[in-house]
Amino acid sequence: MAMSGAKLAVVTGASSGIGYELAKIAAEEGYSLLIVADEPQIAQAAEDLRGGGATVEAVQADLATSEGVRQIVDRIERKPAHLELLFANAGRGLGHGFLDQNLTDVRRVIDTNVTGTIELIHAVGNIMRSQRQGRILITGSIAGFMPGSFQAVYNASKAFLNSFSFALRNELKDSGVTVTCLMPGATDTRFFERAGMLDTKVGQDAKDDPADVARIGFDALMDREGDVVSGWKNKLQSAVANVMPSGMLAEQHRGMAEPGTGNPKN
Repeated sequence: MAMSGAKLAVVTGASSGIGYELAKIAAEEGYSLLIVADEPQIAQAAEDLRGGGATVEAVQADLATSEGVRQIVDRIERKPAHLELLFANAGRGLGHGFLDQNLTDVRRVIDTNVTGTIELIHAVGNIMRSQRQGRILITGSIAGFMPGSFQAVYNASKAFLNSFSFALRNELKDSGVTVTCLMPGATDTRFFERAGMLDTKVGQDAKDDPADVARIGFDALMDREGDVVSGWKNKLQSAVANVMPSGMLAEQHRGMAEPGTGNPKN
């Protein structure tokens, strides 16, 4: 990969929400951006970021496919800037009971959150290790600490990412590359709409500001921390999850995520 004085940050899931806010912070910190999403709104996100003076390239690519991952990596390898940051933020949710879900939708959650994410990290991690420098932020979730009744596959995918990030960080401890896991709680993004969870308690409850979550994650990354849970309520919830029996956690999650648990709209 060609080198120059410029420094590059790659952000997946950057069309809105936490990913867009991470890209915005990186731009403010002087990074040129390669932003990625699987929807055409990524082009508008790039325009908005350029309005603030950032150098931005947008890629519409599907992280759930090897072709999409290859498209991202090809763009990275052609960039003249020095690759310094990867925000592996793209994720997909899916509500309702597992047996009621469409299996194609289930596979897409796994292919986006797990398979595509680690395929991209494998490629980018090798680039960073070869240059003996780089930082990777993986967006996990406090959902990964509890069995996700009516969100079973999503929570399991986040449990995978939480665990994977700690293991990879240890493997790379002498390489010059660091790995940080950002574990937010419910955040005010389009996640619950896309996951079909607007009629649930968690879908209707107050949520964290994605700009605040992104800042917490960015600061932890730059401080080379191993993990960070955003927000004191989420810190408390994750602490409780570490001591509460799994059956009780599953029942608690059911109360938040079961369809029809939200307050009826007037």
